[in-house]
Amino acid sequence: MGIRLFLAGALAPAVLLASPVAAEQLIWGIQAEQLEYRIGEESDVLAWDFDAIAGTDELKFVWRSEAEFSFDEDAFEPLENQARLQVPVSDFFDAVAGVRVDTPDGPDRLYGVLGLHGLAQQWFEIDADLFLSKDPAARFEVEYEGLITNRITFVPSIELDLPFTDDEAIGAGAWGPKLEVGARLSYDLIDRAVSPYIGVHYERLFGETADLARDDGEDDDAVFFVIGTRILF
Repeated sequence: MGIRLFLAGALAPAVLLASPVAAEQLIWGIQAEQLEYRIGEESDVLAWDFDAIAGTDELKFVWRSEAEFSFDEDAFEPLENQARLQVPVSDFFDAVAGVRVDTPDGPDRLYGVLGLHGLAQQWFEIDADLFLSKDPAARFEVEYEGLITNRITFVPSIELDLPFTDDEAIGAGAWGPKLEVGARLSYDLIDRAVSPYIGVHYERLFGETADLARDDGEDDDAVFFVIGTRILF
C-alpha cells in the first residue's frame, strides 16, 4: 500500500500536466474600459475601470479595479478592487466568485462577490454582481460597442448600484440606487490596443442615498465631459 501511494503521488504531477486542463493555452491581458479625466461643474475627477486577466478558457483569475479621484476633495471617493474567479456556465457567460475590498477616503468595506459576466444577444456586455456582507448590495452593468467605421466606435453604458441596507458612513441608503450613464466616442489609434475617446458621463442618486448626499451639502446628480483612452493588450 505504501509503494502504491508513493507511486500515485510521484505520478500525479505528470498526469496533471498531461490532462486537457493543464494543456490549455494560458491567456492573459489588461483591458482598461475607462481611463479618463472628467470635467464637471463642481469638481474634476480622474477615473479608471480596468480588468487584469490570467488563466484559461475554463478558469480565469481577474483583478478588477475601479476608482474615482476627486480633485475638489483631494481624495478617492470610490476606490474598489476585486479578486474574481470566472468559470464558463454557457457559451457566452461566466459565473463569478471572489472578494471585493473598498478602501476610499473613509471606512473600508469587505464583500464577497457572486455574479455573472458575459455577452447577451446583440453583443451587449453584461456584468451582474451581488456583494455579500452585513451591508449587502448589487450592481448591474451594460455596455455596447457600436462600430461606426472600422476605427470609430460609439460606446454607451449604464451602471446601477443598489444598496440593500443603510450604510450612512459611506453615504448609502437602503434601496436608494446610484445610476451612471455614459456615452463615449473612441478612435482606434493603434489597432484596438489604444483607443482615445471623448464623451459625457452622468450620475444620479435616488431615494435615501440622494437624501444623505443632500444632507451633506452635496448634489444628487452631476454631468461630466470626459476625455480618455481605452487600452487593450
